[in-house]
Amino acid sequence: MRVEQVKQHLAKYQLSESIITLDESSASVEEAAKALHIQPEQVAKSLTFSSEEGCIMVLLAGDRKVHNGKFKRTFHTKPHMLSSDQVLAYTNHEVGGVCPFGVNDHVFVYLDRSLQNYDYVYPACGERNNAIKLTPQQLYEISQAIDWVDVAKDQ
Repeated sequence: MRVEQVKQHLAKYQLSESIITLDESSASVEEAAKALHIQPEQVAKSLTFSSEEGCIMVLLAGDRKVHNGKFKRTFHTKPHMLSSDQVLAYTNHEVGGVCPFGVNDHVFVYLDRSLQNYDYVYPACGERNNAIKLTPQQLYEISQAIDWVDVAKDQ
């Protein structure tokens, strides 16, 4: 069902048939990289945080972690990750399939600049065994991201 919401969203961009369905789990960065035969950093992982207005979703390169100080300076709040139940309520997706497609209102999507280091990135598509191959610019447009941010820890 959740992948249907994603397909509806992607259909606006003629990409509903571009979802890659895998025979194995892609729920973690490591699993996705192995299943897709890519480097972990090419996985566009979606992290969700609470905010007064709803949910902040940040997509960043799979090998990166959020830098608390950068996050606080950018969003003017400490990064508090949502519980699994909150993630589902805000995004319509369960942990392991979270993506910026087909989400509820009050989910504010941002892309970390770490994604710009790659020609293609692979975000999930609503379920624990699928993804889509996009350029970072396509991901920005299709996710209806608010802005590019720099909240990842430096390597």
